[in-house]
Amino acid sequence: MKSIKIIGIIANSSKTNAVEQAERLRDWLSARGLKVYLETDLKGQVSEKREFASSIDMVVVFGGDGTLLVAARIVKEYDVPIVGIKLGGLGFMTVINLNEIYNVMDIILKGDYTTSRRMMLNASVEGKECSVLNDIVISRSDFSRMVNLETFVDEEFLATFKADGLIISTPTGSTAYSMSAGGPIVFPENDSIIINPICPHTLTNRPIMLPPESTIKVRLKDEEEGIKVATDGQVLNILKSDQEITIKKSQYFINIVDSPFRGYLEVLRTKLGWGGSS
Repeated sequence: MKSIKIIGIIANSSKTNAVEQAERLRDWLSARGLKVYLETDLKGQVSEKREFASSIDMVVVFGGDGTLLVAARIVKEYDVPIVGIKLGGLGFMTVINLNEIYNVMDIILKGDYTTSRRMMLNASVEGKECSVLNDIVISRSDFSRMVNLETFVDEEFLATFKADGLIISTPTGSTAYSMSAGGPIVFPENDSIIINPICPHTLTNRPIMLPPESTIKVRLKDEEEGIKVATDGQVLNILKSDQEITIKKSQYFINIVDSPFRGYLEVLRTKLGWGGSS
């Protein structure tokens, strides 16, 4: 592991006590001789955060999984490990509890930590491109009607999905919207791409896992407009009839610092309320 000398902190100011806890950590780190940058404005463009991302060795995120997704977009080009601090809610990426943070930071500063390498996806539509850590969701804004989405994998026709929409997910995103729509839970390090129709008209349409090097093209076969493409919850574009979106593995990846106190199976068991004993 590289030496950690400069740490960035991202705090979601809409979360209770997030900024207060971030400032406390900043002071704690500064007292130990580290340089610290604190970022609380999450509404600006990612490009505006380039100087912040390029200056740090690690970033600590106070918020939930949504805040961590913002951090991933900011640091994706710079191979900066992310420490996710959970502030309530059901989070699968922010796995460090607030009461553990100083013990965890002690471990990190000694270099005795591991990371989980997470693949990202690249979505391209009408000249707009975006890298995502969780998922790309193609759907109507109001789910009032089904959409017809002609889908190809490596130029070979897969199916025309008649459904409320389509989720194309990374393994990290398998525990997000895709899981709610009946998709499989995939270990984060198992690089793959998941295609999961939302409430398909044909009951035999099931989620499918593809190799990570696959290229997916989805074409809208409806006449009316209003089909949105959302990348990690952010609207990328509105599709018109016969427009298509191309999705493939991104050149970027994200390193999320593992909890030193619990493994991924325990995280799943705890978050999903699975029984701990037979």
